[in-house]
Amino acid sequence: MTLTIIGPGSMAMAIAEGLKDSYTLEFVARDISKLESIKETFSAEIYPLDGFDITGKNIILAVKPYALENVGKQLKGKANTLYSVLAGSTIDALRHSIDAENVVRIMPNVAAKFGASTNVMSGDESKKKEALAIFSKIGDTFWVSSEKEIDIATAIAGSGPALLTLVAEAMMDGLVKEGMKRPDAIGVTNSLFKGFAPLIASEHPAIIKDSVMSPGGTTAAAYAALEEGAVRSSFIKAVGEAFKVTQR
Repeated sequence: MTLTIIGPGSMAMAIAEGLKDSYTLEFVARDISKLESIKETFSAEIYPLDGFDITGKNIILAVKPYALENVGKQLKGKANTLYSVLAGSTIDALRHSIDAENVVRIMPNVAAKFGASTNVMSGDESKKKEALAIFSKIGDTFWVSSEKEIDIATAIAGSGPALLTLVAEAMMDGLVKEGMKRPDAIGVTNSLFKGFAPLIASEHPAIIKDSVMSPGGTTAAAYAALEEGAVRSSFIKAVGEAFKVTQR
C-alpha cells in the first residue's frame, strides 16, 4: 500500500519514520522545496499541494488544524481513505473540507518515529482493521467508539510527551539542586523512564507506589511533598484543559 502524507511537519516526519519500512510513502506540501531532503531520506515521490489529485489514495493528513479548509480547497478528486491526525478537527469538518470515501481520526504523538507512539482512533468502522494495522507500526493503537473520547485522550496520547518532559526536567533539576552533576542527573532520570514503561504496563500505579513506599522512608517524604504541591490535582486539571481546547 502507498500512503500519501500531506504536511512536512514534525508529526508527519515522526509518522513517516515509523511507517517507512512497511509502506511506500509519498509526500505533499505547499512549499515543495521543504520536501527535497525528505525525498532523499525516504526514497519517496514528492508533490506540490496545489492541484494535487487525491483520487483513490490513502491520505495521512498532518497539517496544522487551522489550515484544513485551505488545504482542502487546493486538493482535487476523492480519496479512498483520509487518516487525519489533526487535533480537534472533527470527522464532519474533515468530510466538509476534503472529499473521501472513508474518514478516520487518529491522535498519535512524536514517539511514532521510535515505534512507540500512543494512537487513539475512531471513524468509519469499515476501516478499523486497516487503521489498526497501519498505525500499529508506529506504536500501541486504541480504537474508541466516539470522537469525544479521542478529544479526551489528546491530553495524554498527543500532549503526554510534553507533560512528561516537565516531570523529567524537574527531576533532573532536583538532583542537580542537591549536588549531582548535570550529565549524571540526566542519565539517572532517563534510566528511570526507560524502566518505568514495562513496570506501569504490568501493575496498577497504586500497587507500584505501595510496594515502594516504606514507613517514614524517602518515598513517603517525596510523595508528601508532591501532594502538598497539588501535583496530582494539577495533572488532572491539565487533562481537562487540553480537552477544552479540542472543543473550541
